[in-house]
Amino acid sequence: MKKTVSITLLVLAVAIIGTGLYLYNTFIAKAAVPKGLENYIIKVPTNASFEEVVQRLKSQGYLQDEPVFRVLADRMAYNRNPMRAGRFELQAGWSQIELIRHLRNGPQAPIDLVLNNERLIEEVAGKVAGFLEQDSLAFLTLMQDEAYLDSIEYTPETLMSLFIPNTYEFYWNTTPEAFMKRMLREHDRFWGQNGRMAKADSRGMSAAEVYTLASIVERETLVGSEKPRMAGVYLNRLRIGMPLQADPTAVFARRDFETPRVTDYHTKFDSPYNTYMYAGLPPGPISMASISSIDAVLNAEDHDYLYFCAKGDGSGLHAFARTLSAHNQNAAIYRANLRKRGLR
Repeated sequence: MKKTVSITLLVLAVAIIGTGLYLYNTFIAKAAVPKGLENYIIKVPTNASFEEVVQRLKSQGYLQDEPVFRVLADRMAYNRNPMRAGRFELQAGWSQIELIRHLRNGPQAPIDLVLNNERLIEEVAGKVAGFLEQDSLAFLTLMQDEAYLDSIEYTPETLMSLFIPNTYEFYWNTTPEAFMKRMLREHDRFWGQNGRMAKADSRGMSAAEVYTLASIVERETLVGSEKPRMAGVYLNRLRIGMPLQADPTAVFARRDFETPRVTDYHTKFDSPYNTYMYAGLPPGPISMASISSIDAVLNAEDHDYLYFCAKGDGSGLHAFARTLSAHNQNAAIYRANLRKRGLR
């Protein structure tokens, strides 16, 4: 009798241990996320259903045992409506439990959103949408909403001055409203640094006006060392009421961004952005302005130059002049250099 009881207990013990090992291997030890995949990023869209998430996990090769995943998702309260949205980075070798825990309440994997040389608000919306969940129309709709723009004290013409070119860390499912709120904070932080706002005030300019002039400098030269001198030319012209006559403004007015050179087609086009026709600054920026261009305006060279002309020697540099006659000489040298290079 004792022997029979002992055997029975042994069988039960083996069964319990076996069941425990099976459960351990199935739910804990067994890898749900396989090794050797090219990508371990999963994006869960806003308002996604549980079935959508399962299908995404399967299509990307992250589910090795779907029935077990479904059981655990119910037991661990991950199956909800809607599902938690976001961009998540998974780890090869994770168990089902580790996978679900991470998707349920683990940290999102942020993305680096880069803003640099966009010319139009439509391009900004498209660029942002390339990094974040919502499409360009969602961002553009907000950026063109005049009631919204009025609430943040911008206009369609000045909105570009909000964006400080840089690399920003965002969560993938950031909404257009949250994106713009962040840009407002970054704008205020930028202008609060290095005495920038005080320097703008000392020139009698708003941040948007500085940015607008900086956008012209941005499109005039790629050489950072001459930006402060070029900014000084434009400031001198503004001070005496002389038209800026900036080629990039005429190009912007025509939206002819691929043109190889500026002609009467550009300079005689009637637009408030055409500084050949209208004195003063244009209504707003003609592109994003880099930080170096903004700082070039704020720290412009103090000189009496009123003109500049490309040298035409392939250096990308410009020749500066105080008088029209000297400028005309520089223009003749520019044309001669182009002929030497076979460009005219």
